[in-house]
Amino acid sequence: MSNADSAPLFALTEEHRAIREAVRSLCEAKVAPYAADVDEQVRYPEEAAAALQAADFHAPHVPEEYGGAGADALATVLVIEEVARVDMSASLIPAVNKLGSLPVQLGGSEELKKHYLGALARGEGGFSYCLSEPDAGSDAAAMKTRAVRDGEHWVLDGVKRWITNAGPGKWESDYYTVMAVTDPEKRSRGISAFVVEKSDAGVSFGAPEKKLGIKGSPTREVYLDNVRIPADRMIGAEGTGFETAMRTLDHTRVTIAAQAVGVAQGALDYALGYAQERQQFGKNIADFQGLQFLLADMGMKVEAARQLTYAAAGRSERNDPDLTFFGAAAKCFASDVAMEVTTNAVQVLGGYGFTRDYPVERMMRDAKITQIYEGTNQVQRIVMARQLLAGVQSQV
Repeated sequence: MSNADSAPLFALTEEHRAIREAVRSLCEAKVAPYAADVDEQVRYPEEAAAALQAADFHAPHVPEEYGGAGADALATVLVIEEVARVDMSASLIPAVNKLGSLPVQLGGSEELKKHYLGALARGEGGFSYCLSEPDAGSDAAAMKTRAVRDGEHWVLDGVKRWITNAGPGKWESDYYTVMAVTDPEKRSRGISAFVVEKSDAGVSFGAPEKKLGIKGSPTREVYLDNVRIPADRMIGAEGTGFETAMRTLDHTRVTIAAQAVGVAQGALDYALGYAQERQQFGKNIADFQGLQFLLADMGMKVEAARQLTYAAAGRSERNDPDLTFFGAAAKCFASDVAMEVTTNAVQVLGGYGFTRDYPVERMMRDAKITQIYEGTNQVQRIVMARQLLAGVQSQV
């Protein structure tokens, strides 16, 4: 069969390449220069947030009908990958806006979509996702946060933990998708999803967590103390919250894979440049075969992770039946690669890599979280195994 009339296989479209170039240019100019200071000062990446919002990259997934850029899943992955290449903390802005708002997009009423997706697209407030609790991490169905019906309202009480971009500040999220138990007798089928606003009476926040990495992205507990919200802020039907939460993660694990690919690429880029400049024994260390093999393995694994991530993004866009497998596989593989590649980048720089004067130690610290959040890699392997045993796997 001739290739003359067929589209090139596994190639980005011109539009996707243009998006990558636009985001990379923006990040080099307005995100990268502040990344080290954001980490050092443990402060919000305000410069990145303002730049991403001005360019409509802060929540590119929001459909055009709600005022958003209407980026498909692959374009959203490209945005997150390019931001993570220079600053993982800043990449959580578009990533968490998708995570927090996707339940509304997947299961919300048309009124909820118009109101909240429109506000997100206009930059009126970010969106966070409240699933985990102090005693409910991997076992999310064991949550204790309750929602009780009271006439035309629901009243929420509980504590959510590890909530990214939560807090009272200007740049922190205004909107929160909260999973809460509405029927304790039904376990996961007794969980419902709600939109809670930061301004709702009874909403408060804990102190920022003191983290190993992604220090520019605030992580706090969210406290819900007799929070009364209108009944129409329920996302979907009562009892469908856990299903919505899991469907959301199928899609957004792909964005974690994108973060992992981005930070790994950033570390590889820096290591390559350093190896071609650093001299020992009278020549560049890039001339030594042992180091060449290390760099080759780094490049090979980054590219493998990228291709798996893009393949998963395609399945996310089409909502393919094998998305659960591919989302877990991409997240798990890419995050393991990110940890290995960033660690090896530190090795390439030797003693310099171990200091904060160079960015690779920050990248190594930032990479670690990709193996943990949105489901640990041990959980991802359980998810993949179940899909394989159920016969749900594509042959491409």
